[in-house]
Amino acid sequence: MASDSGIGIHDLSFATTEFVLPHTALAEYNGTEIGKYHIGIGQESMSVPAADEDIVTLAAAAAAPIVERHGSERIRTVVFATESSIDQAKSGGVYVHSLLGLPSAARVVELKQACYGATAGLQFALGLVARDPSQQVLVIASDVSKYELDSPGEATQGAAAVAMLVGADPALIRFDGPSGLFTADVMDFWRPNYRDAALVDGQESISAYLQAVEGCWKDYTEQGGHSLDEFAAFCYHQPFTKMAYKAHRHLLNYCGFDTDKDVIEQGLGQTTAYNRVIGNSYTASVYLGLAALLDQAEDLTDRSIGFLSYGSGSVAEFFAGQVVPGYRDQLRTAEHQKAIARRTELDYAGYKELHERSFPTDGGDYPTPVQTGGQFRLAALRGHKRIYERR
Repeated sequence: MASDSGIGIHDLSFATTEFVLPHTALAEYNGTEIGKYHIGIGQESMSVPAADEDIVTLAAAAAAPIVERHGSERIRTVVFATESSIDQAKSGGVYVHSLLGLPSAARVVELKQACYGATAGLQFALGLVARDPSQQVLVIASDVSKYELDSPGEATQGAAAVAMLVGADPALIRFDGPSGLFTADVMDFWRPNYRDAALVDGQESISAYLQAVEGCWKDYTEQGGHSLDEFAAFCYHQPFTKMAYKAHRHLLNYCGFDTDKDVIEQGLGQTTAYNRVIGNSYTASVYLGLAALLDQAEDLTDRSIGFLSYGSGSVAEFFAGQVVPGYRDQLRTAEHQKAIARRTELDYAGYKELHERSFPTDGGDYPTPVQTGGQFRLAALRGHKRIYERR
């Protein structure tokens, strides 16, 4: 280990989009009983990107406050995790590196494995810092989840980016102990290169997730991890918040624990607040859960948090983190709440227009309308190149 204080998350910040579609508007359009959304999947609204927003602008907006607070001299690596990539060759992180003015003496890579990608990035970061404790790693998870209009997955869409500064002697979360790992080749969710929207087998996706919960927990215990009752809270991947409840109930059942509603609520209730109003943010989702927990919980000093990261297809990991004394001084609670509150509400017609928007593929000059009020925007597509600007 790098120091007596270990390695972990030193700072965490998130960003979401300019627009939001309330599920009441979606329900009104398609005639769905609102309880199916509010209670059935546990979602109230979903973030919708403006025409001049994408995974790069969201990522830059999430990471900028971290660079402002800590500087960039020690950042030697940027890991960009996404499953809604904009380029088959170039990492989205290279654009972010440029927008934030990070040092040229850095490595930048993009990682992909459905919603698990950010956890892979985090593990990559922990290894780099263990090797050289003087450096820090910027891990960014940024995604826009998109499904076809009128499809079963439509109500679970969303968009957000979470940026985490990983280093020695962290101020928020110190990671300890082993990881429990699980991989199985399943076709529960996938997006071929020729498609903008993902394909989902809803029932298969739920059962694959629950199988992965069992698999990675079994491996975690075999590796000598903590017992279940040592954790103060659990952060799960949340494709919709109700799925976290299903997963936690399954884990409690599997371990022979009480699955009383209050026990489940106590374990993860405070992790769902942001996901509930932002929607599925894919790779960012489990860490949005962490942000919500830290921003709301009374005091978690020295308590253990369990992380269960799942990515369809499928890869899962269970690992533990301990909340560091003084963590509350580092929180960005007001900024996080502002990021959610500042979104402009769309009606269904406005949402549909943005959903159907896409760039032509002929390499022409296509400026984007100015819609976002954020610091970073996607200004145009020109000669097959995405042009970004910082205000």
